[in-house]
Amino acid sequence: MFKAVKQVFFSSGLQTPQFTTPEKQPKDYEERTYEAAKWVSTTVSGTSLDESMRTGFRRLFSYIQGNNTDKVKVEMTAPVTCHVDPGAGPACETNFTVSFYIPEEHRDAPPQPSNPNVFVEQRDEFTAYVRSYGGFSDETLVRNELLKLTESLRRDGVRFAERPYYFAGYDSPFKLVNRRNEVWLLQQKESTNT
Repeated sequence: MFKAVKQVFFSSGLQTPQFTTPEKQPKDYEERTYEAAKWVSTTVSGTSLDESMRTGFRRLFSYIQGNNTDKVKVEMTAPVTCHVDPGAGPACETNFTVSFYIPEEHRDAPPQPSNPNVFVEQRDEFTAYVRSYGGFSDETLVRNELLKLTESLRRDGVRFAERPYYFAGYDSPFKLVNRRNEVWLLQQKESTNT
């Protein structure tokens, strides 16, 4: 348990999902193509990103601590992502899917969750436009950084999907400096006419 807690508190050296980038990148965001990978996830419905992240994190941390059918501990990874699918109106519930990347040693056969609210998902390859920022993130900062990313993509004539979006956090709440957060918008898929 101490090792997992230490990994959460000091996130350097954690496994991360693999991605590639084009050689030429804009100065204020990054284009990344993530390889297909497995993630352990949980969906929380509500109106607050911050509270949903806390609830989702607790469920997933329990999973990596051995609350799974194999009773095995799973290494902590980074980032913790939150797939945000906004509700239709200001007071409507939003679906927040919080996820941990499954590390390589469990990629082929991840332990199945014991909690019915936790599930293993296969994410296909995808391309995201990523804006990075520091400090302690919260819902307001996420919205502001998303707005900046949207403006940059529109400026550059990039096709992207405005919803859903991702928030990604790389650090424990106990890391005070050099924090890393990201917002991701997905590349809009080309429509095929047959």
